[in-house]
Amino acid sequence: MINASLVKELRELTGAGMLDCKKALEETNGNIEEASNWLREKGISSAAKKASRIAAEGLSKITIAGNKAVIIEVNSETDFVAKNEEFQELVNTLSKTIVESNVKTIEEVLELPISEGTIEELLVAKTAKIGERLSFRRFELVTKNDNQVFGEYIHMGGKIATLTVLENTTEDVARDVAMHAAAMKPQYVRRDEVPVDVVEQERTILKEQAINEGKPEDIATKMVEGRIQKFYKESCLEEQPFVKDGDINVGTFVKNNGGTIISMYRYEVGEGLEKRNEDFACEVMSQIKNN
Repeated sequence: MINASLVKELRELTGAGMLDCKKALEETNGNIEEASNWLREKGISSAAKKASRIAAEGLSKITIAGNKAVIIEVNSETDFVAKNEEFQELVNTLSKTIVESNVKTIEEVLELPISEGTIEELLVAKTAKIGERLSFRRFELVTKNDNQVFGEYIHMGGKIATLTVLENTTEDVARDVAMHAAAMKPQYVRRDEVPVDVVEQERTILKEQAINEGKPEDIATKMVEGRIQKFYKESCLEEQPFVKDGDINVGTFVKNNGGTIISMYRYEVGEGLEKRNEDFACEVMSQIKNN
């Protein structure tokens, strides 16, 4: 029988999860040293020790298979590893496996079976082998109808990926919209998708800005309405001036080609994540002082 204190001791020693520690102890008849080696052999111990490190580089990728498509983001600690062939193969495996499934959550993705075991086990093994923390951050699995088309655009080798779904038009049009979205960073497709609380917060900010400019409150209130229209034009895909023809907006471009925008997904690697602050000179000095 493996008791809790033994599991806790191994966890503190290796940094691995409670369940992994329990399994390791069961496999080694409660021998701490052998259990620690077992975790190292499985790559679990070294992966766990890297879990607290910042992973804000990496790749985004899109895979399309018939009427299904997936957009994913997988992170590494450095851009150097993101360009590594083994890391890119990992991203390809993840993307291909997900598009062939019907998963809805990251937890379900991690449990998907592959030749190496599961996706989670593959991530652990690659983390141990590559030597950096690797993180599967997010995905969107999208299904379209037969009268709809996917548009995909990858920028800077996977730093930005944009997937669009359009109806009653061509893949070329859908790709142009995806390319536009990659460049112009819309947050929503159309204004009715903007949450009410987001609009109200924007109104409050814009009114305060006008008052700080010295405008009376009644004038400031009127100015807000004009500025909120500008907010919609900057934030909503359909209302943004089209990058290939600034005389029309994206909604008009799509309409002129017989289509309708159904959805848009845009991933920018590391967006919203804390970035590594690398000061190699300080790091070297720190190592010299400690030796």
